[in-house]
Amino acid sequence: MIQRLVTISVPAGAHMESQSGLQMNNPRVYGNLCKKEGGNPDTVFVLMHPTSNFHGHYLLEPLTEAGYAVFALNSRYVNNDSVLIMERVLLDLGEGIKFLKSEGFKRIVLIGNSGGGELMSFYQSQAENPTITHTPAGDELDLTKANLIPGDALILLAAHPGRARTLTDWLDASVVDESNPYITDPDLDMFCEKNGPPYSIEFLKRYRQAQIERNRKITRWVKSQLEYFREINDPDKVDMAFIVHRTMADPRFEDLSIDPSDRERGALWGPTRKINFSANNLGRFTTLKSWLSQWSLEDSNADGVRNISKVSVPVFIVAYTADQAVFPMETKDFFDSVQHNKKDLAEIKGGNHYLLNQPDQIMEVSQKILDWVKKY
Repeated sequence: MIQRLVTISVPAGAHMESQSGLQMNNPRVYGNLCKKEGGNPDTVFVLMHPTSNFHGHYLLEPLTEAGYAVFALNSRYVNNDSVLIMERVLLDLGEGIKFLKSEGFKRIVLIGNSGGGELMSFYQSQAENPTITHTPAGDELDLTKANLIPGDALILLAAHPGRARTLTDWLDASVVDESNPYITDPDLDMFCEKNGPPYSIEFLKRYRQAQIERNRKITRWVKSQLEYFREINDPDKVDMAFIVHRTMADPRFEDLSIDPSDRERGALWGPTRKINFSANNLGRFTTLKSWLSQWSLEDSNADGVRNISKVSVPVFIVAYTADQAVFPMETKDFFDSVQHNKKDLAEIKGGNHYLLNQPDQIMEVSQKILDWVKKY
């Protein structure tokens, strides 16, 4: 496999979007373009996640060995989502696809793995029918003039339904004070033995509603802070950082009877309670504007399930049955939301979220992808 590091200039973002002066003054993203030695394919698979580095993704080698090209592209927010604006990630992906077209590739197949699922669904929906002219915080970012090139097909692997949905499902509903990570409402504490596991239907109903309300409460506070900045009209005060504590408390992590699968008990990165109280986790560090764009249930444009309903290209959705982060009902929601018949659903039996130490499952999902692209 031949790997080529590609540097792509992208539109400038917000001031102090990066702590690197080089990046701020000349914003760029980096891609890994992979081909089989001597190959000249006209189809390229594009792998991208809002923040993860996919340059070493497990699909690079098997897909290139089959004669295809693979382009693993990082966004400007790689490994740091604290100031991430999802609409700007679409611009990064759009520049990457323009580069591929300039290289002569005729067919673009988008692969959305994990959090890349919502990204690719969002991108494809806006590339087919651009509607967004501003971020949820009201900053101008016009996708209708970005000339986004649509992909020709869309593949989702172990795909989250959206950052806002996932964060909300993982929020600890028992948090009482957003400024204090240790005060807990015992009646909503999923780690309190009296509540479970197993969890009653009544507890789960209260818990899920409290999670939604926590997300909305944070959103209300965010909007009030932004309104305050607008009122004081100080050009140096337009955004603010804050912390969201305890974001790893989905009852599905501990009660395997909820949305059952082949998964093991616990959170994706370790024991649930320990990870829930950790210093770093999903959505832990964010800003007002970034919250609205990626984490707010009410405001984020990047809802994967909603956006995939707007795409017209063929869609292939693959579930990993031992996934501790994406659950069967979420995969079903994605599949059911596709509004045409050019869609297929498959599963990788026993596959964990990262297919970690699972070479057989990696080969299986690769073969399913290769078989599917020939279908369309």
